[in-house]
Amino acid sequence: MVHPVAEANETSPFGSNSAPEFYAKHSVSHSSEYITNARGMKLFTQWWSPLEAQEKLGVICVVHGYTGESSWTVQLTCVHLAKAGFVVCAIDHQGHGFSDALGGYEAHIPDINPVVDDCVAFFDGFRVKHALGLPAFLYAESLGGAIALLITLKNKKEKKKEKGFDGLVLNGAMCGISPKFKPPWPLEHLLGIAATLLPTWRVVPTRGSIPDVSFKVEWKRKLAISSPKRYMGKPRAATAHELMRICKDLQERFEEIEVPLLIVHGGDDVVCDPACVEELYQRASSKDKTLKIYPGMWHQLVGEPEENVELVFGDVLEWLKTRALGSK
Repeated sequence: MVHPVAEANETSPFGSNSAPEFYAKHSVSHSSEYITNARGMKLFTQWWSPLEAQEKLGVICVVHGYTGESSWTVQLTCVHLAKAGFVVCAIDHQGHGFSDALGGYEAHIPDINPVVDDCVAFFDGFRVKHALGLPAFLYAESLGGAIALLITLKNKKEKKKEKGFDGLVLNGAMCGISPKFKPPWPLEHLLGIAATLLPTWRVVPTRGSIPDVSFKVEWKRKLAISSPKRYMGKPRAATAHELMRICKDLQERFEEIEVPLLIVHGGDDVVCDPACVEELYQRASSKDKTLKIYPGMWHQLVGEPEENVELVFGDVLEWLKTRALGSK
């Protein structure tokens, strides 16, 4: 089944179609709503379901990455999964997409825990309202991978078996930031001070912009940049420090991961270190775990040439369908 990114162009994820035409073409329905979190922030949520009269295979809760959103290239993967028979939902994190920004600062996440709580609250509520009883999976990209791992650890700690997940797909997960992308020495070691004194300071340098080193195909890079909701500035000091802290924290807890696990990652990813997901795979306690490192591929696997996209997302769909059917 061809991934819908094949129909996009450099200015629109829907190509020459309107959004309603695009959904109808792929036989999926689409809905959205704003929810208010515990901190009084309005967060944008949306979901997609297969239109065809078929038994739903399961529900997939999607977690996007840093500077991303649920309404651009991530949405194309959501449509792809819904077309295959899954009910798919996603939320824009604070400061991303159409959600409110903390203090008005775009893409600012000085503390990951409230973002994890937002995801848990939305996913739990969505499953009760729309997908009760269906096998449930997390699909996460980049920073979303770290958030998804924290969600599973939170559910485990709180013993939420009835709302746990039957599997987790990590795509380019941020378990460790590549040395090729980190702020240069000595700034990396001064981030704690900067985060305390100047938390919203956004001159933290990285070795290249995220789109430039993530999307291999040029027109897909232009598509990513053309999103009106994409943050293109440098990471703020407190956010950069928090991203580094998250990686360190997770690396100390890999053995606690027990959920069935599929890891897909580009071998030439210079944003999120492939070596760190290899370590996750080795140390995770999951009895069902699969690691696929694709040689030569970059951070955003949807940004690869078409044959690579079909290979990766073919593997993802096969893994999800097998476990969805096996859990019924």
